[in-house]
Amino acid sequence: MTKPLVICAPAPRSLDLIFTPERLAALRARYEMVETTDDQVAGLPADVLGQARYILGQPPLSEATLAQMTSLRAVLNVESNLIDNMPYEEVFRRGIHVLTTGAVFAQPVAEIGLGFALNLARGISPADRAFREGREAWGLEGNARARLLAGSDVGIVGFGDLGRALNRLLSGFRCKVKVFDPWLPPSILRDHGVTPAPLDEVLTGSDFLFVVAAVTSENAGFLGAEAFATMRPGAAFILLSRAEVVDFDALMDAVRSGHIKAASDVYPQEPLPLDHPVRSLDGFLLSAHRAGALDVAFTQMGDMVLEDMALMDRDLPPMRCKRAERETARRMRSKPVEKS
Repeated sequence: MTKPLVICAPAPRSLDLIFTPERLAALRARYEMVETTDDQVAGLPADVLGQARYILGQPPLSEATLAQMTSLRAVLNVESNLIDNMPYEEVFRRGIHVLTTGAVFAQPVAEIGLGFALNLARGISPADRAFREGREAWGLEGNARARLLAGSDVGIVGFGDLGRALNRLLSGFRCKVKVFDPWLPPSILRDHGVTPAPLDEVLTGSDFLFVVAAVTSENAGFLGAEAFATMRPGAAFILLSRAEVVDFDALMDAVRSGHIKAASDVYPQEPLPLDHPVRSLDGFLLSAHRAGALDVAFTQMGDMVLEDMALMDRDLPPMRCKRAERETARRMRSKPVEKS
């Protein structure tokens, strides 16, 4: 019996990254694999395009290329962000699933976000540097600007997988959590034990503000100088999703002025130029887009992909990956990541 055909173009991931040796062997045993790159998919032979049941990756697909893929059932996106690079309306009209594996990053990113908050609250990194340089302040003197995360007012902007994972971690700190997410009804937020609130209330009422919203056609740069000015003096702004949702220069100005502190795992340009001013900005905690990049997260991707492909092979709906929605997929504006 002919094995189902899979076009593999998983950049910036690799098959060896997202599958354990055992899982990769199972993949190769169950499917005929055509391994290629994003820019070569459209040029594959017509019989390959016509037989392909799955695409592993999210290469650009034109309407002409998609028209040749008469057997396609699903695009399994292991980049994790939906990219505006295919005719989504036609994809959904044909009943093709677009599936994302980004949920694997929720827990590791939430954990580092909690670490950022504790670092900003207690000045852990600055105290470490001061100690190494012989400038340490002992005892109470070393906590002049410290605060507790426990019992504090926390705001979360965006409440997808990452926001929910973060909220679970914060539950042990008994924080009062308010959430702004215009794509969710208030009842869902309340079911998760958080208080729905408009953006201005989340901004003005938070000691710690976590931004975990995806960038869309509607929210690029929506957090700017005016938003930062309304935040509480000394509040911590923690950016974990994509830099495009903020005016990054305005964020640096707010930190430079001493009005707020900030931490970020993402930047307008990655890698960031060596002379970028944020590198020398006091009060700004920096991380090189590494929050979710754990080997266990990547191999979880492979598990999800194999399980959902097995379900679809039996004409059952995928259950492990998140299905892109017709109404929102075309609004996503994330840039592809360059490194795993």
